[in-house]
Amino acid sequence: MTRRAMVRGVGHYLPERIVPNSFFEDIVDTSDEWIRTRSGIERRHFAAEGETTSHMAVKAAKAALKDAGMSVGDIDAIIVATTTPDLTFPSTATMVQQGLGMERGFAFDIQAVCAGFIFALVNANALIVTGQAERILVIGAETFSRLLDMKDRATCVLFGDGAGALVLEAHAATGTNADRGILASDLNSDGRDRDMLYVDGGPSSTGTTGVVKMLGNQLFRRAVERLTETAHHALGKAGLSDNDVDWIVPHQANIRIIQGTAKKMGIPMEKVIVTVADHGNTSAASIPLALSVGKAEGKIKKGDLIVTEAIGGGLAWGGVVLRW
Repeated sequence: MTRRAMVRGVGHYLPERIVPNSFFEDIVDTSDEWIRTRSGIERRHFAAEGETTSHMAVKAAKAALKDAGMSVGDIDAIIVATTTPDLTFPSTATMVQQGLGMERGFAFDIQAVCAGFIFALVNANALIVTGQAERILVIGAETFSRLLDMKDRATCVLFGDGAGALVLEAHAATGTNADRGILASDLNSDGRDRDMLYVDGGPSSTGTTGVVKMLGNQLFRRAVERLTETAHHALGKAGLSDNDVDWIVPHQANIRIIQGTAKKMGIPMEKVIVTVADHGNTSAASIPLALSVGKAEGKIKKGDLIVTEAIGGGLAWGGVVLRW
């Protein structure tokens, strides 16, 4: 028998404040049409004053635990993917651990920007497969609105805040690609492309938080190519092909990237979970948010084969193939 990490529950949280595209028309030279045409985004959520990444992560985690029919006492570990931690240290994951009332196990953060949830999911899978944990909360949470330069129309209109969470649980499986759970993954990074997407501040360089900087056109071309490649690599490792896919659940950065990747894979948009219009780019939170919405809408069902992929600053990118 083979040990697999299977999704048992999923949940998400979005801040109450909804920010439509029209909000930016009085701040920078832009319009609702310009934003929609270039990104597919219509609105996004911004965290309230005092609402932090850990606060949102706790709410998403509670929703995932409820969906799984579990309590925090069932959880062995928490992994939080975030680029916007509450503090430089300790980790946001330990704050979530405290917020949930979890008094055992371990918790840590992973930072791979928009690809963070993929990296967290792969690490959680490894911990479960090797027997280090039985059940893990994997969370993506971001308050990206606090990294934005509101005078830069190329970036300030793209991002939003939110959190999504999965509960992964170990279970015995056959070792074939018909198993439920995580079947294969593919991780990559290339530091030579750092300047395509970065924040111009940090503790050891400027002593400031900094703001997002992006070379959008270059990143777009790189994203479609690399997202298609990582999806195919992960499918190949699982002994599967594009024809086997029930759903693509991509990082929700830009509708044109999502459409371009689906086209290169030969998968119709009807098989793609898309939430970018309502959430904007929530970085590491976007994939678990989309998974949670997809399940809530009755799209994602038990036994469905899902490919999820993301690319973010670093550049870092990767894909995961799992059966729901």
